[in-house]
Amino acid sequence: MLYGALEAGGTKMVCAIGDENGRILEQFFVPTTTPEETMPQIIQYFQGKEIEGLGIACFGPIDLHKDSETYGHILETPKLPWRNYDIVGVMEEALHIPIGFDTDVNGSLLGEVTWGSAKGLTDAVYLTIGTGVGGGILSNGKLLHGMLHPEMGHMKLARAEGDTYHGKCPYHGTCLEGLSAGPAIEDRWGKPARELADCGEVWELESDYIAQALVTLILTLSPQKIILGGGVMHQTQLFPMIRRKVAENLNGYLNTSQLQDLDSYIVPAGLNDDQGIMGAVKLAIDAKAAELQTK
Repeated sequence: MLYGALEAGGTKMVCAIGDENGRILEQFFVPTTTPEETMPQIIQYFQGKEIEGLGIACFGPIDLHKDSETYGHILETPKLPWRNYDIVGVMEEALHIPIGFDTDVNGSLLGEVTWGSAKGLTDAVYLTIGTGVGGGILSNGKLLHGMLHPEMGHMKLARAEGDTYHGKCPYHGTCLEGLSAGPAIEDRWGKPARELADCGEVWELESDYIAQALVTLILTLSPQKIILGGGVMHQTQLFPMIRRKVAENLNGYLNTSQLQDLDSYIVPAGLNDDQGIMGAVKLAIDAKAAELQTK
């Protein structure tokens, strides 16, 4: 069977056709401008592809509760043209196939759990650190939604000693996103992350904040693995620094087999940056399976 996948990001929309094994057969990219400009191109791409279902992994906040009047809508996003946009309803009307819907970060986590570095686990966290910071949670084998969906990028952090930076987040200032996302790095240091690879002080501070957030997640969610993705985490020198600081901050409080091997516990995304679109394929597979069960 063929399945459609849409990874709806704030900068670009990635459309793809995949199969039941998560193999991506083709991809198509559309800039994220306005719904009026972007969505007709996406609909045209998927029409005639003979796909059995569509998975949408979408930037948020979004309404994931099927009993809600605004299920399938993008909610009060900072991307103003997309506020209150019924992305699921529009695609259902155009394609007449089952549609799976979740956050972009839950989609990435689903890809990793199904085919990547968290395969076979029941409890895992995926954290993306790039233009923004977002997180997905797998708990007892299910993606966590809760009241809305997790917004781990907005955890407030304690500033490192001597750090006077006000934080980039317009809502919370010194939250994880406000202190560690790509725009915060550029605002603080005057250059984008990719131009600061050799500046040790940049990554010492960055790893401080990421490690602080991970310790909070470890103590509250008790994941079996933590996966870090996003453009900032392409700075691979961060991983040993983060692992060391996580161990220092935990200070021996927990003694599990996973925490004894942090190299295998805090890991980079394992699907060559395709985890989001592969997760969208899995959303489509699950949506089709759910439809068949009701018949």
